[in-house]
Amino acid sequence: MLPAKRNNQTWMPDIFNDFFDNAWMERPKATCPAINVLETPEAYRLELAAPGMTKADFDIHLDEDGDLVINMEKKVDEKKEQEKGHYVRREFSYTKFQQTMLLPEDTDREAIAAKVENGVLIVNLPKVKKTEVEKARKQITVE
Repeated sequence: MLPAKRNNQTWMPDIFNDFFDNAWMERPKATCPAINVLETPEAYRLELAAPGMTKADFDIHLDEDGDLVINMEKKVDEKKEQEKGHYVRREFSYTKFQQTMLLPEDTDREAIAAKVENGVLIVNLPKVKKTEVEKARKQITVE
């Protein structure tokens, strides 16, 4: 089944419809996955909707500013797809996504862990203990 364009039965001439029709313009394929952030006394938990994604589709790292960067790119094997058939219409898919998250000060950047489970990327961001944060914020007295 193919989508069909219906005849436009308006009073305006077709030239106006053709002029204002933007079907010839490429539409951006921007899709942002939903993100949840849960805070507990011990950690932050980031959940990113990633249906159909595997761990190979992700690149997660800390940038030079210490911010969490999540890159997601779905790589489609065109040969396997052609063996099974081809899409006549394809509206849902992630192609490429990047998100930078500013981390709270109390995040233990050395202990961040991530996994993909049931179509959700889960990033665990443990908190440093309050005593360690207080030590890091040592006040320097001016003499």
